[in-house]
Amino acid sequence: MVGMTRRPRALSAALTMVAVATFTAACQGVSVTPSAHGSSQSSAPAPSTTTTPTAQPAQLVISPADRASGVLPTQTVSVKATSGTVDHVTVTDATGRAVPGSTDSSGTWTSSARLAPSTTYTVTAKSTGPDGGAQSTTTSTFTTLVPKVIATYGILNSGDTVGIGMPASIQFDTAVTTKAMRAQIEKLVKITVSPAQKGSWGWLDSRQLMWRPATYWQPGTHVTVDAPLTGVQTGADKWIAHDDHASFTVGSAMLSRVNIQTHMMTVTRGGQVIKTIPVSTGRPGPLTETRSGVKVIIRKEGKITMDSTTIGIPKGDPNYYKIDTQWNLRLTWTGEYIHSAPWSVDSQGTANVSHGCTNMSPANAEWMFNNSKIGDVVVFTGSNRPFLPTEGIGVWQYSFAGWQHQSALV
Repeated sequence: MVGMTRRPRALSAALTMVAVATFTAACQGVSVTPSAHGSSQSSAPAPSTTTTPTAQPAQLVISPADRASGVLPTQTVSVKATSGTVDHVTVTDATGRAVPGSTDSSGTWTSSARLAPSTTYTVTAKSTGPDGGAQSTTTSTFTTLVPKVIATYGILNSGDTVGIGMPASIQFDTAVTTKAMRAQIEKLVKITVSPAQKGSWGWLDSRQLMWRPATYWQPGTHVTVDAPLTGVQTGADKWIAHDDHASFTVGSAMLSRVNIQTHMMTVTRGGQVIKTIPVSTGRPGPLTETRSGVKVIIRKEGKITMDSTTIGIPKGDPNYYKIDTQWNLRLTWTGEYIHSAPWSVDSQGTANVSHGCTNMSPANAEWMFNNSKIGDVVVFTGSNRPFLPTEGIGVWQYSFAGWQHQSALV
């Protein structure tokens, strides 16, 4: 047609091919950018940047709280993870002594012993974060209450060889003031007896806890006492701060019998009579008569000065005395002894002229002293004045059933 220019067929086909190529490339996700020369170039995607999250430590709840003070010795220490896990916990005082504890099924660590009063503890907890990666150590401290009184006590006769009448004895320096407190102590203390023998704990008074067998000990018995009493309260604002442990061995079965009326002592060992000794015991009177009952040799004291003011006879009284004596075996806290009395030899075996002690000749007193041990039994009969249990080691003044009722647990 006139006025129109016809496009060559070949050029039209070429343009169609370029359009198809551009469309196809776009469908493959590659950006194509024309170059300055009219050609196209392919550009690769930019590399991506990955951020690694920071591992998180465990979150712990520790009780008592850090820097807490006045903590009761009975309070438990616990470490719990609100996220992550508790791996290991130690609770120690300034000397490194550890408080035992364990981890339960929930993962919480809890102490299993009482704390000492007036003590600063450090809690060290190792833990792992919730993703299992971050491990950390957390520490805190707390201080227990400072009581007005630290209660003290001891287990008697540790390491000794004793007689068949000596009970296992825990003696407190001050009273354990309530029955509930005495019961707690009785539950905590442990005794091991070999060979095994039936026996019972009982309180002679509020300060003396004793374990005696149903009958006298078997010779050769080994006795061990454990008293884990740290953190136990014994009175108003009064707490124990230590544990104790002791053992003793029972020796030969030496037992003596004193007949106050016949003025004679018969000494047996293993059931066989080994000596008969003339004696003079206390003259009649409320302060001088020798007490009847089952006594135990408390101490071997050798030479002592006896002063009547200690038993209520003052200076100026016709019965007052102060004299040095030899070969003394103490039988009561109230002043009864077996001892040498050369001044009363003429009355020994015939009359009672002492102020309550058991007099014998110097030779017999020396023999008795050398052949006796603490815990040997001396039985007195023939007096109207009874030996009261608290006047000495009076556990044998009770029947076994009666002694069992001295327990704070009944």
